Amino acid sequence: MRLFHHESDEASAYEEVQNSPHKAELSHQLIAAAASYEAAKAYEKHCAENGKPDSHAKAKELIAAFSGAFIDHIIETKGLDFIDKQKAHHEAKKNTESALENSGQY
Repeated sequence: MRLFHHESDEASAYEEVQNSPHKAELSHQLIAAAASYEAAKAYEKHCAENGKPDSHAKAKELIAAFSGAFIDHIIETKGLDFIDKQKAHHEAKKNTESALENSGQY
């Protein structure tokens, strides 16, 4: 079961963030949604290659790491500030944990 559909709001946010110019005016909510989508894709790929994590806690750790890496990359490449970075991390964590809970995997 996919965490986010390719036509979801998170998928749209992902496309918008990826295609925005350097130093674009991106909100932390938009970055978080894009990070949530990217984390879900990376998590699903990880599960396909390595099997599903043994615990819900481990799954949450993986998703947090995947979303964090995406946010850090976007912040660095788009030239955004520390406050947006922290807000985006917090929002992405909420989004991905909620999607994992709703997926029925754990």
